[in-house]
Amino acid sequence: MKGTLVASRYATSLLELALENNLLDKVNEDMVELSAVCAESKDFADLLSNPIVHESKKIDIFKALFSDNMQTLSISFLELITKHSREGILPAIAASYTELYKKHNNIVDVVLTSAIELDAATKEKIISKIKTITTGKIELVEKIDPSIIGGFIINIEDKQIDSSVASKFSNLKNILLN
Repeated sequence: MKGTLVASRYATSLLELALENNLLDKVNEDMVELSAVCAESKDFADLLSNPIVHESKKIDIFKALFSDNMQTLSISFLELITKHSREGILPAIAASYTELYKKHNNIVDVVLTSAIELDAATKEKIISKIKTITTGKIELVEKIDPSIIGGFIINIEDKQIDSSVASKFSNLKNILLN
């Protein structure tokens, strides 16, 4: 919890700086890239939390990896975090920033899971129904899971709408057993 709270505070500060400098979207792209690098490279993630590697070496690595793609504000932020020995929580800071960015821009994450790929017309019907129950821009992530047999499952933030055949079979089984 403590690491998450600290990460959230740093992310809030970065968001405020990005707003002041009119770089909100670009800094978000930087944080998404940083999250991706941390997720894809275990070596990089290990480097962040390694106390043996000196902070100046870590800063040099950040500059070598990111200076061509990231905003100066983001690079300066990475340096500041490293100088305060908080680079181990950079993945959490990046994730927290993205979450705050979405809240600020009223973007709602929606995960649509189906047994097969849905056609465009069906997706549009589902999205139009989702728009009636939520406000904001919808960021749709589609997943294919054959284990649900048919139908779909929609996750909107902390809500779930389960209209899968597997769920209906499970409910029917529970009714028959009781």
